Amino acid sequence: MPETRTEERNVSAKAKPAWREMSIDHVASLVRVADRVHPSLPESDQVFAERVNLFPAGCLALVQEGSDDLCGYLISHPIRYRQPPELDSLLGEIADDVDQYYIHDLAILPEWRGCGLATDGIERVLGIAKKYQSTCLVSVYKTELFWARYGFQPVEIEEGLEEKVRGYGEGAKFLECEN
Repeated sequence: MPETRTEERNVSAKAKPAWREMSIDHVASLVRVADRVHPSLPESDQVFAERVNLFPAGCLALVQEGSDDLCGYLISHPIRYRQPPELDSLLGEIADDVDQYYIHDLAILPEWRGCGLATDGIERVLGIAKKYQSTCLVSVYKTELFWARYGFQPVEIEEGLEEKVRGYGEGAKFLECEN
């Protein structure tokens, strides 16, 4: 317990990080955050680099002023309705006929959680998502209640999508919200 209190004191003394559009230069730092936050859901740096290149507006870096080291990240992009990518897979392109927005990943280092940072990033990408009728995501680590605060709810899905969702780990759930 003392380590946590020390960690909290150190965090509170630091300036609060802010979200900004991610650049390709952030990918190495993003992978370090992903490896720490999602050790059981590894994705290659090529997957993250491709998302940044294909849809930079939906890729956010959480950084402290004067640093390029990420405290967190949010990856999102449009997809065809209920056709999210498999874990650790390349998209190739953003199709011309996309009709749903997809939040691929939100990760914030533990020492920065509980500061309202997730809400800031989510609200930013949900602003982009307003062009589409709905937004979806695959909830992992039993985070459905967290996502429910933003209007996301479980929906019935077909077997093909259910199989894809299972690839995100035990207990993964497909969630949607109307925009």
